[in-house]
Amino acid sequence: MIGSLRGKITLKTDKFIILETGGVGYKINVSPDTLSKLSAPRKSSEQNGALASFWIHTHVREDAFDLYGFLDHQELEFFEMLINVSGIGPKGALGILGIASIETLKKAIGTGDTAYLTKISGIGKKTAEKIIIELRDKMGEEKTGTSLQGELDALEALKSLGYSQGEAREAIKKVSSSFDTNAKIREALKILANK
Repeated sequence: MIGSLRGKITLKTDKFIILETGGVGYKINVSPDTLSKLSAPRKSSEQNGALASFWIHTHVREDAFDLYGFLDHQELEFFEMLINVSGIGPKGALGILGIASIETLKKAIGTGDTAYLTKISGIGKKTAEKIIIELRDKMGEEKTGTSLQGELDALEALKSLGYSQGEAREAIKKVSSSFDTNAKIREALKILANK
């Protein structure tokens, strides 16, 4: 199995990158958050892409051999925990990782906050409950869910101002979780205004 890869990014799409290493181009599925952190060649034919290193999860099925790449090992470990939950596949886990920071996701799971997981990620209630049941012990119990409620309130406020759930979610993800709800909304609006 492939554990990590380092090479040049020769193509970057909205779901995957091609990483050339040793004369071989590997198609690596990555989260939207990871894509936003990568620089890429200006043209798909350009061979001077940016150097990058990825921790790799190799997913083998009867009909496919897929690679999933992560910039940091903690993200890989969390991804592997998610795919061990029944009903969550690699693409679903990648989607979940794209919605919030790992710390926020762990807090939501640790507090048993199904509302946060369903409202933010768009996964169903049964799937959210499954994730919580199967992973809660691994996350540790959290004492409070107030910051999660603040994120939900900020998300609703941004949606009421006309932003899509995706735009609002991406902006909130970039705001510090230590801010109160009003500060989160203000910072998210600044981020959205600079787009």
